[in-house]
Amino acid sequence: MGMNEQVAKILIVDDEPQIRKLLRVTLQAYSFGIHEAATGEDGVRQAIEVRPDLIVLDLGLPDLHGLEVLSRIRAWSRAPVIVLTARDREEDKIVALDGGADDYVTKPFGMGELVARIRVALRHASDSANEPTLTFGALSIDLVHRVVELDGERVKLTPTEYELLRVLATSAGKVVTQRQLLQQVWGDAFSESDSHYLRVYIGHLRKKLEADSTRPQFILTEPGVGYRFRSRD
Repeated sequence: MGMNEQVAKILIVDDEPQIRKLLRVTLQAYSFGIHEAATGEDGVRQAIEVRPDLIVLDLGLPDLHGLEVLSRIRAWSRAPVIVLTARDREEDKIVALDGGADDYVTKPFGMGELVARIRVALRHASDSANEPTLTFGALSIDLVHRVVELDGERVKLTPTEYELLRVLATSAGKVVTQRQLLQQVWGDAFSESDSHYLRVYIGHLRKKLEADSTRPQFILTEPGVGYRFRSRD
């Protein structure tokens, strides 16, 4: 880490002291600066005071629901938010992602996984300074000229397929919900019942991009939630 490189500040909002301790010890070992809050109100206040680079937010807080904390923070901040949620609350994940969370990790979670998600979210926040071309291994997407190449060969996509790929790839490493995809690709004309179109188009894209569309390398399915494009590592 260079002398001038800022240490990323992470705010942990969780009411369980042992989880806060685990996160603090682990994340400090990765040279992150840690701030903690045990309640939603304190989390909102600290987000304003500390201006963290990333927030880890437990949805099950004693005072405010995590989604309320998220919407208060999202009213003014674009800092990435990773929510912690109980494994069986599928609906929470979707509502949180639609409400502006960047990713989610289900409890119990592995620290390795969480650290990887944090790194992706921080990188995504810093490089959303609009690079003209995105590269993922053998796949390159030229956002200016709308040209997609795989192994140096141009891939012919329909406008809708391209738009779907663009939305997924510019959010690489993040989960994008079905609803977000429908809205960003098809606009306000969509309804939730159109989600089967999404599966059809994802199928078309996989046929054109994946060596084996039953074991996708680029467009990964997050069951019940949406899709996640492979992160750029």
